[in-house]
Amino acid sequence: MKKTKFLSLLLLGMVSIFLVACSESSEGGEKNVAQSEEIKVMKFASINTSDRSITLAMNKFAEQVAKETNGQIKVEVFPDSQLGGERDNFEGLQLGSLQASIISTAVSSSFSPNLSILDLPFLFKDHQTAYNVLDGEIGKRLLSEMKDQGVIGINFWENGYRHLTNNIREVRTPDDLKGLKIRTMESPIHLDVWKELGVQPTPMAFPELFTALQQGTVDGQENPFVVTATNKFYEVQDYLTVTQHVYGANIFLVSDKFWQTLSEEEKEIILKAGEDAKNYQREIEQQQAAEFLGLLKENGMKITELTDSEQQQFREKVQPIYEKYSKELGEELVGELLKAVE
Repeated sequence: MKKTKFLSLLLLGMVSIFLVACSESSEGGEKNVAQSEEIKVMKFASINTSDRSITLAMNKFAEQVAKETNGQIKVEVFPDSQLGGERDNFEGLQLGSLQASIISTAVSSSFSPNLSILDLPFLFKDHQTAYNVLDGEIGKRLLSEMKDQGVIGINFWENGYRHLTNNIREVRTPDDLKGLKIRTMESPIHLDVWKELGVQPTPMAFPELFTALQQGTVDGQENPFVVTATNKFYEVQDYLTVTQHVYGANIFLVSDKFWQTLSEEEKEIILKAGEDAKNYQREIEQQQAAEFLGLLKENGMKITELTDSEQQQFREKVQPIYEKYSKELGEELVGELLKAVE
């Protein structure tokens, strides 16, 4: 009897030890899985120079994501067109070979046409009006439409107001533009605007622009002060007219293929970091715009400020653009946008 009881206790003890060992082994296995989880690499590309506000914000985004994910998402930033032009980057997002990029609305509209509404000339009277529209219902609707193209629209960053430069003559009125060959964005609406103004528009990828200006392939270009300064276009351009003809917005895009690999928690981290980076970038962009206008003056460019009556001549000249795109994009959408900016 005692022997039987002893054997029962011994067997019970052995079972207990076995169960504890299995439990510890299981927990250890779970820890090993967590520790060996593959790090997700997020290649983040832009055509902007390394000292531009957009690149500074991309770096800020990268740091925040690494911190919030404990290094499980590694964001690698590629500025200076290292991974190609904007169209190359957009197609990379669609293929999944690129995970994120900052791309202009002008180029993005080639894939999602309704975005071209944001490139209507002389649309936003000031920065805050632009922010209200881009961060509001219209902006959210336009971003949501991009999923059909295999990309996730996170938010809108600022590229700044676009202004005209050329190397032929001072421009004060639309008549001064006649015959000039101007590099434009690869966007139907941009081409139409400049044709309406009497220019010979020449679309080309941004990385090719400096050489084209240097060799006289084109006479001029149009970009924000910061882009003109950081790319040293003042070395091959003499005249700058403060036209403020288009407010340039850039879109923070993420590949849908990459997005689908993220957990819900990781998606929230990306969205939060993207919002913080957007606000930071807009603030720095306005500071840089003022600083780089001064730099352009220092480097010998003749800066022409238009009077109200001179700018009105440009506005009147491009009114047919509103009529054309109201028909193409829908009078309801254009009407809603114009109501929002007013």
